[in-house]
Parts: sequence; structure tokens; C-alpha cells
Amino acid sequence: MLRGISLDGSRPGAASILFGELGKVDVGGWSMSYRVAGEGPPLVLLHGDGVSSVDWSWVLPALSRTRRVYVPDLLGSGVSDKPRGVDYSPAWMAGVISAFMNSLGIWRAAMVGSSIGGQTALRLALSEPARVSALVLANSTGLGRGVNPFLPVGLLPGAGELSIRWAKTPPGALQRALTRAASLFALPWRAPREWVVDQVRLARTPGFMEAALAAPRSQVARPGQREILLDKLPSVKAPTLVVWGDRDRVVPVVQAEEAAARLGDRRPTIFAGYGHLPHVECPDRFAEAVLRFLDEEEA
Repeated sequence: MLRGISLDGSRPGAASILFGELGKVDVGGWSMSYRVAGEGPPLVLLHGDGVSSVDWSWVLPALSRTRRVYVPDLLGSGVSDKPRGVDYSPAWMAGVISAFMNSLGIWRAAMVGSSIGGQTALRLALSEPARVSALVLANSTGLGRGVNPFLPVGLLPGAGELSIRWAKTPPGALQRALTRAASLFALPWRAPREWVVDQVRLARTPGFMEAALAAPRSQVARPGQREILLDKLPSVKAPTLVVWGDRDRVVPVVQAEEAAARLGDRRPTIFAGYGHLPHVECPDRFAEAVLRFLDEEEA
């Protein structure tokens, strides 16, 4: 065990942080798990790569006070199916989210996407504009070429497969969790223990690591991100807010400024002193910014 976290992903005495009702829907023949909480206008939260719906646990209570919030485990993550032979690209996942909404009878919803989940939400807003009433891009990929220079190295053939095998072992899963905490949080000790436990559990879940490698391979290669949607931002119909942690070690904060400039009159919301997951690292400030934006647009 390390600081109360065991190598098999359990934590003695840890209380569950799951919030809301659990459900499953069929999406193109695959089972997709989700949580739902609250009443009001629909809001869909899309997590990034290599994590799960647990990432939204710290903002879900606040957001669900005035919204009907849907939090899926995207295909390839959590307890959702992990199909083989798909690229898990943002374009593919946008189609999955559209089908997910269809299955739940949601025609139109506000979207908040983190990292590659932000790029997925942006893709949906571009391909099916009537379905997205408002858009929040949180430390989103797809808004510039720049990316952590070490990320493409780990995606190279051979290196990625070796990391998968190691991460499926108890010590490898824990090492992966702690390494990711160091890269995703401005201050790694801010990573909640429940988040670290979820990372350990995910790494040892069959099919998860393969999907977690496929998604960034679809978007990142040397010298950086493959698909840049920056020039398409002016054509987004939905009101859009860009939020970012200024100490992001994955995608630089300058991309927030560039994206906001393409969107016109709305400045980005920058969380000073926080990293790639501000909704986990400073959940109160994150939820406040999102709700203020949504309330302003509805007013």
C-alpha cells in the first residue's frame, strides 16, 4: 500500500464518491454506462482520455442543483463497453455521443468537454449544431498544434504496447496513476485519493488501456496534434466558453487565448495555479464559472 492506496486499487474505508442515479443505454450495439442527477435543462459532461466519469464527481453536486446532468463513461472507459477495432477519435466519439443522446431522448443539450472530450463536444457542435445549446471547452485538445513533447514518444509503436502490459500489473497500475497525477495536476498532491484509486482500477480493467492508447494516437503525433479546429470556431453556432488551468502541462494555456480570440467577444476563464483538470483540482470555481456562463446565455 502507498499512503492508504493498495496495489489492487482498493482503499480500506473509502466512501463512494458516486453521485446520482446509474444507468445504461445501448449505443450502436455497445453498452454505455452513465450517471444522471438533478432537474432542469440538460447538461452533458464529457471526460478526457485515460480517465472516467469519476472525474466529474467533484462538480456534479453543484451543477445538478439547477441542471439535469448526464455523465457518461465514454466507450472505452469506466464500466462502458470497450470495443476493439475503432480509433476512438473525437470525430468517431461525437457520433457516439449523438447516439447516446438519442437513446435517452435528449434532442438538445449544453455540453462541457474536458481535454479530448472537449474536442469531441466541439466536433458535435460543428457536425450537428442543433444538438448543442451551449459549449464549454475545458483544457480542450484540437485548438492548437502544441502538446507536451513527451506525449508523442509514449504513443510510438512498441512503447505504447509495453506501457499497456506494465500498467496491467499491480505496481505498474499504481505507477501510472501517480505519474498521471504529476502531469495532470499543477500540484500532484491535490489529486484526490479517490481519483488515484480510480486510475489504478481503470488500468487493470480489461480493454481500458488499449482504448486509452488508441484515443491519443488518433489525435497526437510528432510534431504535435493532428486535427486543429481553431479556424472552425467562428462557425460554431452555440455560445462557447473556453476555460483553462494556466499550469496545464498537456496543452499550453496560450491555446485558450487563441481559441477565445476566434470566438469573438468572450474572454477565456483562466484558473491561475491549476493544471489540466481544473474541474477536479478547483471544482467550486469551475462549477461557478460554468453555471454563470449557462445562466447568462439563457437569460
